[in-house]
Amino acid sequence: MLYQSGGTGQETIFIVDDVETNRLILEEIIKNMGCQPLLLENGEQALEAAHKVLPQLILTDISMPGMDGYELCRRLKEDERTRDIPVIFISAFDHPEDIVEGLSLGGEDYITKPFVPEVIEARVGVRLRLGEAKRELLEMNRRLQVSVSEQLKQMEQEKRNILYALGEIAAHHAGYQKNRVERMKRNCRILAQGMQLSPLFEDKISDAFVDTIELAVPLCDIGKIAISKEILQNKEPLTEEEKGVLRTHTQIGAKFLTDLYVNSDYNDFVGAAIQMIRHHHENWDGSGYPDGLSKDEIPLMAQIAAVVEMFCTLTEDEGCSKDAALKQMKQNAGTKINPDIFEICCMISRQLC
Repeated sequence: MLYQSGGTGQETIFIVDDVETNRLILEEIIKNMGCQPLLLENGEQALEAAHKVLPQLILTDISMPGMDGYELCRRLKEDERTRDIPVIFISAFDHPEDIVEGLSLGGEDYITKPFVPEVIEARVGVRLRLGEAKRELLEMNRRLQVSVSEQLKQMEQEKRNILYALGEIAAHHAGYQKNRVERMKRNCRILAQGMQLSPLFEDKISDAFVDTIELAVPLCDIGKIAISKEILQNKEPLTEEEKGVLRTHTQIGAKFLTDLYVNSDYNDFVGAAIQMIRHHHENWDGSGYPDGLSKDEIPLMAQIAAVVEMFCTLTEDEGCSKDAALKQMKQNAGTKINPDIFEICCMISRQLC
């Protein structure tokens, strides 16, 4: 059994499929995980049941008579009472455009048939663990509002530790080297400190800014925990549809942290992390994603993270020397990355790891 619950061990999971055989196969898998399955034949039944028994997760087929899986997901996400229920699509449709459509409607994952029990357990287990972590963090935020100052600080650190743990899982899921997160932290700090000495940025970067970017950057790719390894670790060029799936990680990660955000002095780094997660793939010339921001529309921390991520990718994934990496980065200065930040990066490059 891959999933070890920290709760009651009776997490309720809806199984929505018009084919009885599929329902029974999934029922057995979910029972083996120690969870409680509820079998439903169509989207209408699932929508009605969700208003009576709030499940921890919904597994739904897409092609069903009446309300299909896409429409079920859309209706769930429109309703405040059910919008936080994770939805995983299970379908014979395996085209990237089908996956993109499911994710764009708010689905958390997409598993293709035929069923592989180990895959079902692993993907469902990840979603349940994320749900548990989210509920724990939301409870921490509720307690933060009524606790004294020292308690607030302590719980904030606990919350960061959980987020960092999820960030580490995402980095491993994406196939990054072990020291990738530490390199990003150190290099962002060094670059931000270098920018403090520049007349262009001295009024924008405080010591608190430097500390915050070091705290926030490990969460940059936390949304990749929701992207399949087949896409993340694919060594071949991705199709346009696969690129579309990959790009959703910025929105997924930002939404996850947005749901946890509490507007307090102790949570400043979460707000910064949300902006960084969403916008670190924006390009200086406006050709990036997800919002097509350009130049100073892009949050400064996201601009710094983009420069450092490009440097780390070239020196890690492509095996470039520092000089070779900076030479390639120069070709992207003014298009993908801020040319002024790149110039400062060159000046302090000996300090980068």
